[in-house]
Amino acid sequence: MKRAPALALALALLLTTSPLAARDTIPLDRDWQVRLDPADSAAIGAHPREAKWFAAQVPGSVQQDLIRAKRVPDPFIGTNEGAIQWAGLSAWQFRTRLTVTPAMLAHGHLDLVFDGLDTFAAVAVNGRPLLKADNAHRRWRADAKPLLHVGANEVLVSIASPIRTLQPMVMKEAHPLPGEYDSAFGDEPKGVQTSPYIRKPKYQYGWDWGPRIVTTGLWRPARLEAWDDVRLDHVRVAQDALSDAEARLTAHATIVADTTKAVTLTTTVTAPDGTRDTVRRSITLVPGSNPVTIPLTIARPQRWQPVGYGAQPLYTVATTLDGDTQTRTIGLRTVTIDRKDGAFGFVVNGTPIFAKGANVIPFDSFPARVDPAEPESLLKAARDANMNMVRIWGGGYYLDDAFYAAADRMGLMVWQDFMFGGSVTPPDAAFRANVAAEADEQVARLGDHPSIVIWAGNNEVLSGWENWGDRKAYKTAIGPDQQERIGTGMAVLFDRVLRGAVTANSPGTPYMPGSPSSDYEGPVDTDANGDRHFWDVWSGSKPVETYLDSCPRFMSEYGFQSMPTMATIRGFAGKGALDPDSAVMKAHQKFLAGEGNARLRLYLDQRLRPAKDFADFVYLTQVNQAQAIGLAARHHRACRPVTMGSLFWQLNDVWPSISWASIDHLGQWKLLQYEAKRAFAPQAIVAERRNGSTRIALVSDATTPVEATWRIVVRDMTGATLDTRQADLTLAPLSAATVATLSDADLFGAADPAKSYAVAELMVRTDVPEAFRTDRRVVSRTLIERLPPKDMAYPDPGLTLRRTGDTATITAKNLARAVMVDMGDTTGQASDSGFDLLPGESVTVTLSGKQTPVLRTLAR
Repeated sequence: MKRAPALALALALLLTTSPLAARDTIPLDRDWQVRLDPADSAAIGAHPREAKWFAAQVPGSVQQDLIRAKRVPDPFIGTNEGAIQWAGLSAWQFRTRLTVTPAMLAHGHLDLVFDGLDTFAAVAVNGRPLLKADNAHRRWRADAKPLLHVGANEVLVSIASPIRTLQPMVMKEAHPLPGEYDSAFGDEPKGVQTSPYIRKPKYQYGWDWGPRIVTTGLWRPARLEAWDDVRLDHVRVAQDALSDAEARLTAHATIVADTTKAVTLTTTVTAPDGTRDTVRRSITLVPGSNPVTIPLTIARPQRWQPVGYGAQPLYTVATTLDGDTQTRTIGLRTVTIDRKDGAFGFVVNGTPIFAKGANVIPFDSFPARVDPAEPESLLKAARDANMNMVRIWGGGYYLDDAFYAAADRMGLMVWQDFMFGGSVTPPDAAFRANVAAEADEQVARLGDHPSIVIWAGNNEVLSGWENWGDRKAYKTAIGPDQQERIGTGMAVLFDRVLRGAVTANSPGTPYMPGSPSSDYEGPVDTDANGDRHFWDVWSGSKPVETYLDSCPRFMSEYGFQSMPTMATIRGFAGKGALDPDSAVMKAHQKFLAGEGNARLRLYLDQRLRPAKDFADFVYLTQVNQAQAIGLAARHHRACRPVTMGSLFWQLNDVWPSISWASIDHLGQWKLLQYEAKRAFAPQAIVAERRNGSTRIALVSDATTPVEATWRIVVRDMTGATLDTRQADLTLAPLSAATVATLSDADLFGAADPAKSYAVAELMVRTDVPEAFRTDRRVVSRTLIERLPPKDMAYPDPGLTLRRTGDTATITAKNLARAVMVDMGDTTGQASDSGFDLLPGESVTVTLSGKQTPVLRTLAR
């Protein structure tokens, strides 16, 4: 093997030219190679080329290495997904070489640390075993010094196929544990899944929005840590009490020591204004792990507030031992969940917050290749759309610290699931012990972030066990004794193990055993108690108006699909003719195993006009999605205080696909993202028409009263005004109130339903007495129609577009419904899109692309 001169030189220089520090860290991120494991003769027979070493990247996966070397086609393009499946069914070896100097061996310890091994891995040094791993969500550390020598040393990581490893055991089960989604590639029999038995990101086995790519590799950073008799292992900061006068904190440090030794621990708190306060503590360590606490006090603390409710001041807490420093950035806030009489609402710093936002799924099938800027960009898009919360869904992986740090800075609350995606969990104690180590590590790592306002034990595991038909059939098949064993195992895992990890490592953050959950108070996934996942619309094919049938306590999942932007479609489908029923479009539609485009058509037929061409089909599906979710989100807000949260499914995509996302895989906003900005506006008007009458409600997230005017103008399609009514009022703080209920006869009179509509608007007063903002007086607008859009007699809108540099002014001669500023087949987007224009109205938008947009509306 070719030696790694750059890495060897770096190691030698670092460890010979500097004095022995408390800990020296050397990244192991270069000069890796990969090959098929020589023991996997079947894979070598089918793929002999991969039996020889070729270049690998760490962090990464063998699938990325194969794609990079052009040994498999990109699975995100065309119908290539099937061509990469063999990689996840094979065993692989990764290796690198370390050059060790005498100075390195002078350290007491030379630890190899792997932040992520995916998943069944064995690490050997110079042919001798070092450690074994079985959980992709954990960090693995072992002292390699006894196995190292001066000169060249080989580190070999052998990783088995997760499917092949577990299949023999699972196939022997008379009733394998129910999983998530069956494989479409025949590598696992229907209903016989290995994914429930492994601690690995579940989405990689395939989901109804993502591909099946069962990754293998060192997916997070690896490093060599050299230290002597003492190591500062971890520091976390607990908020013990918070008042306006002071905050009382405790820094919890864990110190690993070889011998009994007296040391001094120094902790410095830096306030947002830069002032510092330092506390020193002298302690005597004993061999092993030493927990140490350092009490801290902050006078006149500044509170971290969710976006829209104040600022986000952050403090840093730096703890140092013998020159080894760990720094935590914290925010001071209190969080509780109002659970009175089945309620589910977040109370932050004493203020009840209506949660507005969306669910976040993994950013890519290959986490290691996610651009570090992407998560922060996604959070910014959420904040720009008036969201204040994102939910990290439980079928993926625990995100990097940078994601939560960005949420801290932006004031976005984070709902954090533990990584359980829906499959029933094994009942054995060894599985729970593995999860307990994972949970302690992850909550200790992330628990200081003020943005994390809840930990939830799982996504749909407990609710599925209670409500899903296949789970009910499974319980009948296994009998009462085994049913009790599995059910009890899940109760211990989610009610004790994971709750205990949060209580121990982040005691100021609430915990719920799952989502949806009633915290064992009664039936789960109901409107009456806890949070809900509502899928009667879309999955159940019910009309979008079904969203108006009830007021849940907290809606943590609901969704509606649409096509991605044309630029994204061209990226995976190529330049030829496009058809929703083509093989490539079905390959990127995972709902109903590729047949989900029929559901898109079903809803188009119910609500909108026929598509003129494929690009128009894309537009119409995005309109349908935006209108459906916009209807639901406004309804949830109008249900306040019964309903205290609305998180739609989903914010982002894991690959270029037809899905529920509001932002596609290229980062392009769909019409739903623009509509979310309108539906989640700080003050909004809600118009709900049902059974021949319209309810008008006004909502405000402000913590102080807001002077406002609401107005309804009835027009016909010529632009003539048929009726106007308005009223001044004061919006109460943190409120939703019905201000009118109007029958069709009262509102529209004898006007033709197909040729008339009403415009409901909310205007907010400025500080100027008796005046409104001159050019932005309307803070919220919605249209009221008595017929579905497909039956409305929309006129030719007479749209014109005048572009000057990066701005464009769009003017409508007549009513223009759901105007899309379509940037076409190449990337680019407008600052606003999907808006309505009234006759004679203009809007100016900023464009990020250089192409001339096409304007699309619902007019025929």
